[in-house]
Amino acid sequence: MPTHVPTPARRLRFLLPLALLLVWLALGGALGPFAGRLGEVSTNDGAAFLPRSAESTRVAQLEKDFRTESTLPVVLVWEARSGQVDGALRAGAGEALAAAAQVPGAVGRPSPLLPSEDGRALEAVVQLRADLGPDTKEAVAAIRDLAGRVPGATAGVAGPAAVLADLSGAFAGIDGLLLGVALGVVLLILLLVYRAVLLPLLVILGAVFALSAACAVVYALAQHGVVRVDGQVQGLLSILVIGAATDYGLLLSARFREELAAGQDRYAAARTALRRSVEPIAASGLTVGLGLLVLLLSDLTNNRALGPVGAIGIACAVLSALTFLPAALALCGRAAFWPARPRTDGKGGSHRVWQRVAELVGRRPRALWVGSVAVLAALAACSPLLDARGVPQSELFTTAQPSVAAQRLLSAHFPGGSGNPAVVVARADRAEAVTAAAAPVPGVAAVRPYTGGAPTDPPVVADGLVRLDATLTDPADSDAALATVARLRTAVHAVDGADALVGGYSAQQADTRATARHDRTLIMPVVLLCILAVLVLLLRSVLAPVLLAATVALSYLATLGVSALVFPHVFGFSATDPSVPLYGFVFLVALGVDYNIFLMTRVREETAALGTRAGVLRGLTATGGVITSAGVVLAATFAALGVIPLAFLAQIAFIVAFGVLLDTLLVRSLLVPALVHDLGGRVWWPARAAD
Repeated sequence: MPTHVPTPARRLRFLLPLALLLVWLALGGALGPFAGRLGEVSTNDGAAFLPRSAESTRVAQLEKDFRTESTLPVVLVWEARSGQVDGALRAGAGEALAAAAQVPGAVGRPSPLLPSEDGRALEAVVQLRADLGPDTKEAVAAIRDLAGRVPGATAGVAGPAAVLADLSGAFAGIDGLLLGVALGVVLLILLLVYRAVLLPLLVILGAVFALSAACAVVYALAQHGVVRVDGQVQGLLSILVIGAATDYGLLLSARFREELAAGQDRYAAARTALRRSVEPIAASGLTVGLGLLVLLLSDLTNNRALGPVGAIGIACAVLSALTFLPAALALCGRAAFWPARPRTDGKGGSHRVWQRVAELVGRRPRALWVGSVAVLAALAACSPLLDARGVPQSELFTTAQPSVAAQRLLSAHFPGGSGNPAVVVARADRAEAVTAAAAPVPGVAAVRPYTGGAPTDPPVVADGLVRLDATLTDPADSDAALATVARLRTAVHAVDGADALVGGYSAQQADTRATARHDRTLIMPVVLLCILAVLVLLLRSVLAPVLLAATVALSYLATLGVSALVFPHVFGFSATDPSVPLYGFVFLVALGVDYNIFLMTRVREETAALGTRAGVLRGLTATGGVITSAGVVLAATFAALGVIPLAFLAQIAFIVAFGVLLDTLLVRSLLVPALVHDLGGRVWWPARAAD
């Protein structure tokens, strides 16, 4: 019997995907470790959250001239358990303070012990070097230990250095914890939805390869100072890449299964699936990437940092989905869906549930889209209630943290702004006039010159400038403190020849809020214009892109409305971080448009043969299952951000997860198909198409 000899064409069909697979396996092995090394080039410097051009940022730069090195204050507080501070407690606190000043990383002399007006507590300040990096956590831990040894007192350590140390703890292990939770959730959902063993593993592997490549590129760029990475950016990068790569993988694998069901062999099915999927996947990646890059227009460093880093991650997700996964599916064929077997009757893209949904859309399109818009509009009406004035320090973390408890202890006995004063920088020859103008400002408890040591030391003068510390009566992150800063600025700016500027934590919060409002006004319209441009090129239409963008924007406002109700009444957040609405917009609008891209590219494809109304029903039936699965996976992936105990990320997690589900289950499943069906061929204007 003659031996079968494969033809060169058949051999090439096998060797090409095999080569691609081997290349990705090699890259995965070489680049995989970088997914756990971003922490080496990550910084959680608080300056990253300051507006570049704000008055408080200029003060922060000038403050460095008053010290031999930049420092972060640690505020120690002791509350007497017996009711009043006695000599023994004062002596013990003094010894602990002297020891704290010798902790590695501490610089200069500590402040004297300051008793509270009620006589029940003591306060002091130790300065730590600002460039300690990860060692800040160890230094603060050592100071906490020393402060806690004072007998007869309840001790606490607060201030910027303590908050930074707790932030470092919150981000500790982010590489393994967040990645493990996200991948575990995605894998579980895929196993339940597809009831297959190999396909979920292939999709997950593609996402891991994409993340490894993205982390390697970001690591190299961060090492050379081209991009900036902090714990927040690091966590969002992982979630973005895993979510996007999984979504793209599901779209392509669903089309592959559909082509197998149509009777094609595995190689032909992989080629057809790739050809049919490359346009929507590339368009989706472009919309998300452009939306992220628009963040470069922000005046906040941490916002600008996410732009290029996130865009790199999305590019790697697209590359993996269009190279690794088609190659893996071509080699595995029907085995990828084992133990299930793709249908062979040409109906692989159909599903009973979505057939019924399509029938409902076909029967009552106008009632469906009008009803959907009414529901979204009702929810959107609550969006102005979302308070984006900033999360107070007491709510910065979602779990109990020592710095938060210490700040409460400090505020119970001292002016709310103790240890965190408003900083006034002015010309030295006008220091007395500036002090006289600042002292009577309502909300200011005291104004003292900065001496770098004891209060009796002479003030430090640098380049003809002097620094004055204004202790506020209210907590530094309160609305009252921010109002005091506004009054203080008005008062000191009016001193002729002083060139006075006001900075410090409260001023930074006020400037950050103003910058966040400006960023939203500038960036949101630009993101919409970028998305519209991509949709116009993709769909060769003007009306359809405008309608799609409008539905997603309405969905975003509805999500903000729900968040405005849920955050205070369910999660206990009194306010939202100023950047949350902007991040939510970029993620939701860009990612929400993805599902409309997946649907409408299929509708356009079907319209050529069936007409618009039949085409939208066929497109909904064919893509309903995979898009819903992708939406659930993406929502679950973002929900994984909740494992990091930070209010900002918890708020982002809810907004994106809820918004994606709303977009997937209502906007893309009912609103858009019903609207397109009702408009018929007019939806492709100015192009012409049959109804």
